[in-house]
Formats: sequence, C-alpha cells, structure tokens
Amino acid sequence: MAKPLILVTNDDGITAPGLRALIGFMKEIGEVVVVAPDSPQSGMGHAITLDNTLYSKRVKIDQGDTMEYSCSGTPADCVKMGLQELLERKPDICVSGINHGSNSSINVIYSGTMSAAIEAGIEGIPAIGFSLCDYSWNANFEPVGEIVKKIVLEALDKGIPEGVVLNVNLPKTEKDEIKGIKVCRQARANWKEKFDKRTNPMGKNYYWLTAEFELLDKGEDTDEWALANGYVSVVPTQFDLTAHHAIQHINNWNLHEH
Repeated sequence: MAKPLILVTNDDGITAPGLRALIGFMKEIGEVVVVAPDSPQSGMGHAITLDNTLYSKRVKIDQGDTMEYSCSGTPADCVKMGLQELLERKPDICVSGINHGSNSSINVIYSGTMSAAIEAGIEGIPAIGFSLCDYSWNANFEPVGEIVKKIVLEALDKGIPEGVVLNVNLPKTEKDEIKGIKVCRQARANWKEKFDKRTNPMGKNYYWLTAEFELLDKGEDTDEWALANGYVSVVPTQFDLTAHHAIQHINNWNLHEH
C-alpha cells in the first residue's frame, strides 16, 4: 500500500528546529511535503493574505529528497497554497508544529500553529497541531518523538471526527518523565495585559505588549493541569464557533417583533 501523504507546516518558519524535528518524525510514517512560512508568523491566528502578493518557492534545508516549499504568507496561507497549488493529491493528514512554546488554554485563539491545522480541518483533512512547552530556539524535541508519532499513527488508523482538529501540547521534560497522554478540555484562562509605553529619540511614543498568564480553572480534567503534572494534553478542538447552548437564551430576547 502507498505510504500516507503528510502535509507538514508551522508558524515559527521553515528553518525552525521544531519543524525540522517534526519532519524527521513524519518521514518515519509516510511521504512528507512541507509548506511553511519563510519567516516567523507566531501569534498570527487565522490571518490570511488578501491585499498583497504571495510567493512560494522550492527550498532545500536538510539532506534528503523531501519536497519543501517556503511561502511568504501566514500559516493558513501555507495550507491553502499547499492544497491548491503545490500538492498533487489530497494529503491523508496535516500536522503543524512542533511549536516552540505552549498553545494550551486560551493560547489556541492566537496560535498560528493551530490555525494552520484548523485550515486543513476546514478542508476535510485530519489535522493536528503540536506544541512543546519550551520557548527556546534550542529546545530538545527528541523526548517527544515517539509520542508525536503514536498520536499521528492513531489518527491515521482511527480517524478524527469531522469538524474537529487536535490541539496537542507536550510538556518540557525528559522522555522517561512523561507520565502519559490525557485527552482533556481547554482550561479557562486569560492574559492580564498591559502596554509598556516608551518614547523614541524623535519623541514619538511606542509600545511593547506585556502580559501575565492567569489560570482561572482549578479542574483536573484540563490541558493546563495535565501539562503541570507531566502529561501530554490532547484537546479535541472544533472550528464551528456556534455556542449551541446559548441559542435558546437569545431566542427569548424580544427580537422577533418589529
């Protein structure tokens, strides 16, 4: 049987060590095609390029015959470009990452890593976003390799429910210290943000956004609890944003009389 075709992308850029590690893991499973941003695109969310030109070119970063393309756009652009222009057939799965840093809890909203996976999911392709809770460019991805491969193999074998992508976060720890994998929910949390206001030599104000993560959830069934306790968290994430539980409440408003 033909090997599965795996589309690999990320938001940290085509040269990011996390992407290079993911490519290596996926080459043990199937045929890999890479379409990734030509520069870092962290925090881009699901932005797409509408008012500018897009460029893509074949690149060779490592040894081997893997098809790799860099794209001038966002992570979502990369998936669109891959599916519409660069791949000869529909991939069996799309994997995004491995991100340098957590995309657990509320971070999923801002994540370019997860938005690339979601873009694939919208197109009906099973998709997974992987993130390691280590922001260092020199992060060690080897301890999580077997777990990443296990999750992808299970997804290929058993499928992912329609309308769902997986948000997988991996703790920063040694291989033999990972306690297991927990399927869990997204923890309630937010960022307490403020702007650090400064003035440049020309007298013009500029700002740095700073923030402190605030966990509002004490549940032991959340991604934050799993990661804090040495587990890999797997959160099934849907891109239908309808709050179905609120429909009846809003229907009780006086909206139907003119």
